[in-house]
Amino acid sequence: MKVLILEDEALSAKRASQLLTEHDPAIEVMDTLDSIEEAALWLNQNPEPDLMLLDIHLADGLCFSLFDKVSVKSPVIFTTAYDQYALQAFKINSIDYLLKPLDKKDLTKALTKYHNLNQDRKSISALDIEKLRMTIQSLTKKYKSRFLVRFGDTILFKYIEEVAYFYADGKSVFMVTNEGKKYLMDSNLESLEEMVDPALFFRINRKVIARIEAILKVKTLLSSRLQVFLKPAFNQDVFVSKYRSNDFKTWLDN
Repeated sequence: MKVLILEDEALSAKRASQLLTEHDPAIEVMDTLDSIEEAALWLNQNPEPDLMLLDIHLADGLCFSLFDKVSVKSPVIFTTAYDQYALQAFKINSIDYLLKPLDKKDLTKALTKYHNLNQDRKSISALDIEKLRMTIQSLTKKYKSRFLVRFGDTILFKYIEEVAYFYADGKSVFMVTNEGKKYLMDSNLESLEEMVDPALFFRINRKVIARIEAILKVKTLLSSRLQVFLKPAFNQDVFVSKYRSNDFKTWLDN
């Protein structure tokens, strides 16, 4: 089997090559490249590899630009430095995603999967690149680090680490800090939901967006609804929207 490695970190590239050889000494590493431009040129001038080991972040940008430049027909195993939570978002089609630094057992499983699927080569090369691109962009999105708030006739700013939750009261939206202080905001909850990191904040219902550290406890009611108790204490009962209950529990479990 002939493998092309695209990796911009020299030590990671060396480890990938060593692990491939340890798995099967017959594997030939055709080349090790570190950029999109270099890879596009190489693929236009050389025979197609049997498999590509492709790092998501290359020297000159996200690897998905490569698919805009050349037609990639080879099966791909992506490698990434994203954590396990982020990896769950990548599980589409029959492509594997390995967390760096590469683990020998994980790579062996991925290669075994490749061999099992190789009889139906089309299924392992049908890359949903646009979906992957959108997933990566959402994970690399830069979220708000601080917010402007109003306190009387004074404009202040609060860092995201100070925020316990946001809530809507009629047409007004307030920030509540970890210390229990309340500030009026100019944004609505819909906008705020886009501004904050979804790994840290969750839209519990139409009125509340809470930070994970602000979840004091969750109670299951007879109706299978979930009641959330916040800290600092909120002056109303907080229930998770029924259609969001499963997502909320998944979010808590991560």
